Amino acid sequence: MQADQFVEIRRPAVFLDRDGVLTEECGHVTSVEELHVFPFAEVCVRQIHEKGYYAIVVTNQSGVARGLFSEDELLKMNDYLMQQTGVDAVYYCPHHPEGNLEKYRKVCQCRKPKIGMFQEACRKFDIDLARSYMVGDRAGDIVAGQNVGVKTILVESGYGTAKLEEKVEADHVCRDLREVAEMLQ
Repeated sequence: MQADQFVEIRRPAVFLDRDGVLTEECGHVTSVEELHVFPFAEVCVRQIHEKGYYAIVVTNQSGVARGLFSEDELLKMNDYLMQQTGVDAVYYCPHHPEGNLEKYRKVCQCRKPKIGMFQEACRKFDIDLARSYMVGDRAGDIVAGQNVGVKTILVESGYGTAKLEEKVEADHVCRDLREVAEMLQ
């Protein structure tokens, strides 16, 4: 190979739901003060990075559409989450088809289990989906991962298997993000 030639190696990603994965599942979190990041989240994200993966959050935040908090407040929460955990990016869907605010009341392509947030992340980060994972605590997270074609991990640290909204088969079930970080190769 000549010096001016190089092979760009695409990196895989670990897509992470927010609530129940990086933060405590507390229903609709409406402010930074209510956002409780798991004490192990930062170390786990560092381990994910050390193993060669991007750590990218993909989160449905229908509280915006419901009028429970503003999109500006959500952006503050996203910034705080990035500072506290070191994730590479946070993609969010503020929409809901039955939202109270007309601006956000719609059927969209970004709300999981649809794949719009994943597509947006792939455009920015040039992700190798064949080697990527989706980590979540709800059925919609697992279905979204399956829809985009990545391996799926259901964690018990949020809703988990006891409160699944529908029957889904994740590739792996883990206690929490610590176990996920340990199993990644």
